[in-house]
Amino acid sequence: MTGRTAQISRKTGETDISVKVDLDGTGEYSISTGNGMFDHLLAQLSRHGLIDVEISAAGDLDVGWHHLVEDVGIVLGRALRQAVGDGSGIVRMAHALAPLDETLALAAIDLSGRGYPVIDTKLTDTDLGALPASLVTHFLETLSREGGFNLHAKVLAGTNNHHKAEALFKALARALRAAATVDERRRGGVPSTKGTIEG
Repeated sequence: MTGRTAQISRKTGETDISVKVDLDGTGEYSISTGNGMFDHLLAQLSRHGLIDVEISAAGDLDVGWHHLVEDVGIVLGRALRQAVGDGSGIVRMAHALAPLDETLALAAIDLSGRGYPVIDTKLTDTDLGALPASLVTHFLETLSREGGFNLHAKVLAGTNNHHKAEALFKALARALRAAATVDERRRGGVPSTKGTIEG
């Protein structure tokens, strides 16, 4: 693959995950994890981030969704990090607010090379299909750590769990899109006084 793209697969005794991403896409996606709500949330990252995404995931669902959701976070995070590369020319830091009916969510990110998540979803286990609320938080934490980016994600208002989760992913998508955008004024320079965002 060429450009700001990545393709990563990971197979363990628990899961088999394959991910492709293109940061300069149009928001096209093909996502199959076996969990409808999880697929729906991942689709938001693609569509609203204008990131082309292919995800195929299978795992030991007889023990629940934890391993599969966590491992998708690992592989997708690594793919995003690889696609960002050395960060030449990127904006690097961005934030976004996403409203959805009664809900308002905030995501702020720094593509710094250092994964540090601060997540406040205010989710409980209703209206999320087969996806436990705790795994939404765990996925975002894992994505941030493996993706090498600082992530602050918070639900500011809302009552419906579906809306809160979806708004969070939409806000993250928009923040990722803005942070990964190439700023022509940088002329390819890395946006750090250290000269690197390798961590």
